[in-house]
Amino acid sequence: MKPIELEFTSRRSPVLGRAGMVTASQPLAVAAGLKALQMGGNAADAAVATAAALNVTEPTSTGLGGDAFALYYEAKTRQVYALNGSGRAPAALTLERLNREGLDRELPRFHPYTVTVPGACAAWCDLVERFGKLPLVKTLAPAIELAHEGFPVAPLTAASWRSGAALQLRTAVNGIEMTLDGRAPATGEVFRNEGLAQTLTLIAFEGKEVYYRGPIANSIVAVLREAGGCMELDDLAAHTSTWVEPISTTYRGLRFWECPPNGQGLAALLALNLLEGFDLASLPALSTQRLHWMIEAMRLAFADARRYVADPHFAPAPLAELLSKEYAEQRRKLIDPRRANPQIRHGVPFASSDTVYFSVVDGEGNACSFINSNYMGFGTGIVPRGRGFTLQNRGHNFSLDPQHPNALAPGKRPYHTIIPSLVTREEDGSLFASYGVMGGFMQPQGHMQVAVALADDQLDPQSAVDRPRFCIEPDEPHSQVALELGIPVETMAALASMGHRVQPTGGMNRQLFGRGAVIFRDPLTGVLWGGSDPRGDGCAMALG
Repeated sequence: MKPIELEFTSRRSPVLGRAGMVTASQPLAVAAGLKALQMGGNAADAAVATAAALNVTEPTSTGLGGDAFALYYEAKTRQVYALNGSGRAPAALTLERLNREGLDRELPRFHPYTVTVPGACAAWCDLVERFGKLPLVKTLAPAIELAHEGFPVAPLTAASWRSGAALQLRTAVNGIEMTLDGRAPATGEVFRNEGLAQTLTLIAFEGKEVYYRGPIANSIVAVLREAGGCMELDDLAAHTSTWVEPISTTYRGLRFWECPPNGQGLAALLALNLLEGFDLASLPALSTQRLHWMIEAMRLAFADARRYVADPHFAPAPLAELLSKEYAEQRRKLIDPRRANPQIRHGVPFASSDTVYFSVVDGEGNACSFINSNYMGFGTGIVPRGRGFTLQNRGHNFSLDPQHPNALAPGKRPYHTIIPSLVTREEDGSLFASYGVMGGFMQPQGHMQVAVALADDQLDPQSAVDRPRFCIEPDEPHSQVALELGIPVETMAALASMGHRVQPTGGMNRQLFGRGAVIFRDPLTGVLWGGSDPRGDGCAMALG
């Protein structure tokens, strides 16, 4: 068959159901999550079942060698809980060590030093321990079966696999284990991962201890030592997930929730605070003025996030001040309604006082917004021998500037791109939606754009994720703006005339704009509405 092209020539309807819903970037992973619900599990169980199946079917993005974050909405208490499942730098990894080895400017993308302790396994176990109903043996069974029996590789996953095989896997230690004799599997080709099946089976019966203190830990340390890394068994044994207080802001009568730093969800909330001062609903969705306001708001939000997001145990951010409406009012004055601002910098709030995403809602109204990632595709591409997963490269996001809040230090978590989101109704705390958009630094941008579609335009979930998006580069104040085809050409030209560096983007490059998933819950009927991103291989499916 011909290679898949992202042309948006087909149409997806929102998926509806009442007894539970899962939406993810792989249909077989969605099926695994639904199976957990059918076995009597809840949103937590289904989330972990989905995460494990995604490790099997989309190793190009996620897995046990990566990290995870989750937001969990408990229906009976109407409370939102945040789980930080990111790992920390090895104790022996210091800026002085990098300086001695001539790595004082930037770590290479796939260097073994970019591997922080993988936090995903602990996050899975801790989530189901606190909120789940099923034993891990049942929860992980669908993923184990998929890994053992094999699965047909989906089209966009096959394209990402080809890229990863040419980049990380061909040179990384044991990277060949994630290929078919050195090549990526083609679309529709069955890929079996017996090593991952065995790894998941160990975890199913023995829990996270086998990963952080047992034979899996030994395999991780051995392969990193072979690759030239410095992680030790003590680094893995010391790892813990962290239950943290979620951060939030109000927008159009809704409360948008994110995980706090070291994740970049702060950027999405800052952008929404800025946009609250503009009447977006009075403007066409893809109009020049609306997109200009959104782009400039996102630039301001990124300027603050890149300055203040870091491990709070080393450099706590002034979150209350940053998220205050007064600070937003002050920063909003920097948005010129007629021109792009080339001088955007981070603010000083003290004066006024990157992946797979999926969503699950069960029949009782519990929701889990979950994200799990290796970072750059296969991460480093390094594979612990016989274990069936690659190790992430999250440490690449550390700053090597010793004065920066996000500077590398032993035992420190880096700036994290992966972020889940939840939305509740401000009037009564009921669940409005569980959603997210994956894709590196696109994620807070996607969160903000989908939030506007849901809150300002009151779109259904599928229409919200279908809408064309923009993507800016976060590191420079006057960076390029990628505009997805579907945004009117006249709008693109007008934005360019306002000083934006516009780059029309289509075809396979649409993956730049992330892959989102949304589940909306009707408060009167309990009906769930699901949407899945057309830029990915996935879908939404429901029970009842």
